[in-house]
Amino acid sequence: MPIRDLKRRIDRLPEQPGVYLFSNAAGATIYVGKARSLRDRVRSYLGAGGTSPKTDALLEEAAGLDIVLTDSVVEALALENNLIKQRTPKYNILLRDDKNYPYLKLTTAESCPRVLVARRVEPDGSVYAGPFMPASLARRVMSLSHRLFGIRSCSETIDGRRGRPCLEYDIKRCLAPCVDSICSPERYRAAVGDARLFLEGRTDELVEELSRRMAEAAEAERFEEAAHLRDAARTVQTLRDRQQKMASVELGDRDTFGIKTGPAGAVVQVFQVRRGRVVERVSLIAETGSGRITETAIRPAANQAETVIRPDPDGEVLLATLPQFYADREVPPEIHLPLELTDAESIETWLTALAGRRVRIVVPKRGDKRGLLDLAARNAEQAYRARFNRGDAAHYDGLEMLRLVLGLPALPRRIECFDISTIQGRETVASVVVCEEGRMKRSEYRKFRLHPGAEPTAAGRRPSTSTEPRFLDDFAAMNQVVLRRYRRAIEGGGPFPDLILIDGGKGQLSAAYAALEELGLSSLVAVGLAKKEELVFTRDRDEPLALPRSSPALLLLERVRDEAHRFALTFHRQARRMRDLRSELDAVPGVGPRRRRALLTAFGSLAGLRRASREDLTAVVGPKVAGAVLAYFGSLR
Repeated sequence: MPIRDLKRRIDRLPEQPGVYLFSNAAGATIYVGKARSLRDRVRSYLGAGGTSPKTDALLEEAAGLDIVLTDSVVEALALENNLIKQRTPKYNILLRDDKNYPYLKLTTAESCPRVLVARRVEPDGSVYAGPFMPASLARRVMSLSHRLFGIRSCSETIDGRRGRPCLEYDIKRCLAPCVDSICSPERYRAAVGDARLFLEGRTDELVEELSRRMAEAAEAERFEEAAHLRDAARTVQTLRDRQQKMASVELGDRDTFGIKTGPAGAVVQVFQVRRGRVVERVSLIAETGSGRITETAIRPAANQAETVIRPDPDGEVLLATLPQFYADREVPPEIHLPLELTDAESIETWLTALAGRRVRIVVPKRGDKRGLLDLAARNAEQAYRARFNRGDAAHYDGLEMLRLVLGLPALPRRIECFDISTIQGRETVASVVVCEEGRMKRSEYRKFRLHPGAEPTAAGRRPSTSTEPRFLDDFAAMNQVVLRRYRRAIEGGGPFPDLILIDGGKGQLSAAYAALEELGLSSLVAVGLAKKEELVFTRDRDEPLALPRSSPALLLLERVRDEAHRFALTFHRQARRMRDLRSELDAVPGVGPRRRRALLTAFGSLAGLRRASREDLTAVVGPKVAGAVLAYFGSLR
């Protein structure tokens, strides 16, 4: 099934809300969906075969996968709705009708404006807010505008000459502008202004205005009015701003650029907003290479373009991107960028001439426009990780930074790390773990039992003498394991690492280099990483390197070192457990290697064996040996 070909891509998806898009072999979008957790939702498709004919057909045709991150599920819902209407994927059409999510309309063209529910934005001079998801939210907000601000809900013609107000005034849901002796036009206009601030999400301004008027009412001893204003201010403060970045009337027509650059290249994400909705997301890819700008390479019918651009710092990348991106695309009235360009004025002039109208380049600082800009940057960062790192985040950055810091001729794609685990020189063991392309390669982990007087040399095993120490210190242990590891690599023809990482400081590093020189491998590069201070020791420097704690290079070294330590410690605990059990059971008559193994498997440890009853022991080793085991442990009491 083609969906299984995307398994590795699916496993690297983030656990964040967003929209996912399946495409076919031709690159056309065939399904758009939303998710609270992109990884969990898309992963569920791997086992969805056979649930329905439509799902089977989708999974059979899906050949590509793309995602767009959002800040919430509600934003994902808005973007999903926009993309479905824009691209009309064939597997979505039967599931969704062609309705729009509702807006709220403040009819400012009327003398006494109302708040109404509208299905689309019209150029009628009214103020629109939304869309609201779910649709019931629009009616709840409309009801709140009546309760908080007294905006009328009737459709009467208001002239102020009505004899008495209706029930809405009595239940405090309307200011009664129909009776001028109760509510003056000025008071109602103030309430409309408050409602507009509320609908536009300008809560800070609204709370400040309500608090000011509350203080004035209290000072004038209009305590009932002051209490109403106080309650309104408190309610507004507790409400979330429901204006969503993915769909807001205030956004108009514009393109928003997000960028992520790194050693491997750069990714630019462009969110195209039309009539207040994000209708398209375009990805532009830059790869490190010759530095020249290559012409557009667009996948046919893909609804997403990939363009090769110059992988320079953010400003230069954007300067190279804008002319190329708009060479064959419609230019919107505004272009939002994450930073100021050095030549923004000339770019604006060129875009204005290209569009035949004024085009502005803007760097938003706050509000929904800044929020959409930040969202585009997050999507660019995610796309960079998926495009270049092909694994966990920042692996490539860590390898590249290691290359620069250590002066290596190439990326250290294969790293081997050595760690020693011992207690006062007894039961000394070592581990070697392998990291390739920033990812741990468990199939190549190795563990070693180390013994004093048994250090192998390049010519073979060195015989033990009476003058050699009974216990191994860390330096002798490191020398022995490096000798054994790379003597075997020489015999097998490799592979050899690009970088050797030693868990320790200058002494352990010197012991490792002594072993490499003895084998004729002194050209291999080794570094030591000391615990606590996390200093990096090298052969060529007298002083260790102190990398920043947040450095991708240091984080990568720490991750590899910690994995080697974990592997060595686990093996050391196993060796101690086997030693303790073996030393006790070897003295029991009738217990050999096979029965010792059976007892260990059945009872797990020496303590478990001591607690075992005669019946339990008999079931494992028979009555005669069971009696011998009980007699032995009884004699120790």
